Amino acid sequence: MTAQDPTAARRTTDAQETTNTPPPAPVPEPSPAPGPASARELADSLRGRLIVSCQAPPGDPMRETGTLVRLARSAVAGGGAAIRANEPEVVAAIVAAVDLPVIGLWKDGDEGVYITPTVRHALAVAGAGAAVVAADATDRPRPDGSSFAELVTAVHGAGALVMADVATLAEGVAAAAQGADFVSTTLSGYVPGSPEQTGPDLDLVAALAAAIDVPVVAEGRVNTPEEAAEALDRGAHSVVVGTAITAPTALTARFVAGLTRP
Repeated sequence: MTAQDPTAARRTTDAQETTNTPPPAPVPEPSPAPGPASARELADSLRGRLIVSCQAPPGDPMRETGTLVRLARSAVAGGGAAIRANEPEVVAAIVAAVDLPVIGLWKDGDEGVYITPTVRHALAVAGAGAAVVAADATDRPRPDGSSFAELVTAVHGAGALVMADVATLAEGVAAAAQGADFVSTTLSGYVPGSPEQTGPDLDLVAALAAAIDVPVVAEGRVNTPEEAAEALDRGAHSVVVGTAITAPTALTARFVAGLTRP
């Protein structure tokens, strides 16, 4: 028997291992920044339509991911055009459950800037699949020391759009100049320096619509279909409604208060 050349055997084994080694996994390409076309297409899909906010405050029985997903599905069944949702886990679950754009945010705390307060929060929401990241764009300092413009740049780099939640005309104009794709009146009435009202701030809607080129979204205390329609008449591109549709605890308390007699 001819002795086997150990060097040749080793070469054969090395060749087999090389052949059997799976190719390395492809490195995913970074998400492209949204261009004018994607922002315009989403804006067109929301023009004159209803965005339903499916959120619940801490301690509320509705604050459970599965429950909020069912609320979102109900909003779809009713004809809503998009969903606004809080926290990455809920955003991801709703994105997986409905075929509508999701406007995501992350509320952290309840004082100062707490709606998507930092770049880290914003990127987490974008990473959960939100088509649009909503963030506080008031002139108050952000907890991480970043500017709103830096948050916009980071979110666009992650492939999502940005909705600026503002309280005043000056803040909305500044947010649009810093690259926001949508400007919403979310914080009017909740930030010092803005008017306290029981209904939506339609004067702010009209002023923003006249002053900036990006779509203006009416949000905050829209209680009736008539108010929603008036918001469109005053220049809103879309309308967000939350409590009046998706908050049975608050709605029940409102009726209880209405029935209370001295």
